[in-house]
Amino acid sequence: MSALIRDLAPLVLAGVLGPAGAGKLFGRGTARQAPRTALARLLRDGGRAARALRALGAVELLLAAALLAAPVTPLPGAGAALLGAGFLGYLGYARTAAPGSSCGCTARPDAPLTWRAFVRAAAVLAGGIAAALAQQPWWTAVARRPAAGPCLVLGVAVALTALSADPERHWRMPLRRLRLRITGHPLAATGARASVPVAATVTAVPVAATVELLERSRAWQSVSRVVRSALLDHWDDGGWRILQFAGVYGGGPAARPVLVLFAVDAAASLDTVREPAVRVSVIDADSGTPVLATV
Repeated sequence: MSALIRDLAPLVLAGVLGPAGAGKLFGRGTARQAPRTALARLLRDGGRAARALRALGAVELLLAAALLAAPVTPLPGAGAALLGAGFLGYLGYARTAAPGSSCGCTARPDAPLTWRAFVRAAAVLAGGIAAALAQQPWWTAVARRPAAGPCLVLGVAVALTALSADPERHWRMPLRRLRLRITGHPLAATGARASVPVAATVTAVPVAATVELLERSRAWQSVSRVVRSALLDHWDDGGWRILQFAGVYGGGPAARPVLVLFAVDAAASLDTVREPAVRVSVIDADSGTPVLATV
């Protein structure tokens, strides 16, 4: 099995580097993301950071293509191992210099620096070493083990996907939304719902107007330092409009991803009220446990 893992490492590694490289090189959000990364602080310029991210994306794509197409040669694997080592060094710097920033690893503007980033970089390093030691092309290994090969690749892909920041919006976030809708949001126990008339449950106020009203409120100002994303999700519940954002709570090694939930009067807008009734809750993004008391 260890020999099979070694020989299939180029295929798995290409599947990791290819999408990440394409996102950096061709993604429209790279220029917007770059100033928020620790790379901008390292290079002291958001524009240089954006160019560096695109160059890194090109390198990742070239390595992915070489890992997929090349016969048995240690060069693509060695290059990937060096890239993984460079990632680890950069993440160590980012953790110290700008722990609340995005790492820029997956071309997502709202991906905070967490232990997952270190594990992904270590996986690239280990995968590169394994690919450099491969004894036969990956397609030969798959042909010789038609059952075990695809199963192994699928298992590794699932593990790496679970460590990636990108599935946040693809499967973890929908599951959290479903859980919140089934079990009720953390703001429901504040007793504030009773202060909103039942007739307010039907409202024509646009979501953008609710967000604008929220961003001018004292409640937003009190926790805005935690928020790291634009609006991710929203729904109306019992006269309240629930607005969901992603964020990072704490700093340094204690920093952790959180969900920030605001409950705003669904019928309120700038035309009707200057300071809306707002309830706030910050919950751990992984466990769902409260981080800050509801206010």
